[in-house]
Amino acid sequence: MALQASSTRARRSTAKTAQTRRPKASATMIDPDRRRALIAEAAYFRAERRGFEPGHEVEDWVAAEAEVDTSLTIGVTASKN
Repeated sequence: MALQASSTRARRSTAKTAQTRRPKASATMIDPDRRRALIAEAAYFRAERRGFEPGHEVEDWVAAEAEVDTSLTIGVTASKN
């Protein structure tokens, strides 16, 4: 009987830990197509500011990706407070 009770407690503890580690989808997830559109728009504006000088497409995309992801993270953090 004692072995069964401790086994049950261990399962409950494991289940509780697994539940707390899962991110809330509504607060931290964005539709991948929407994220891509935001990145494309930010990359376009970066290229526009440079006068569309060729050869910086990847640099613009990577910088725009970081900018969008930071904005999304700040938005999620602000909404949780």
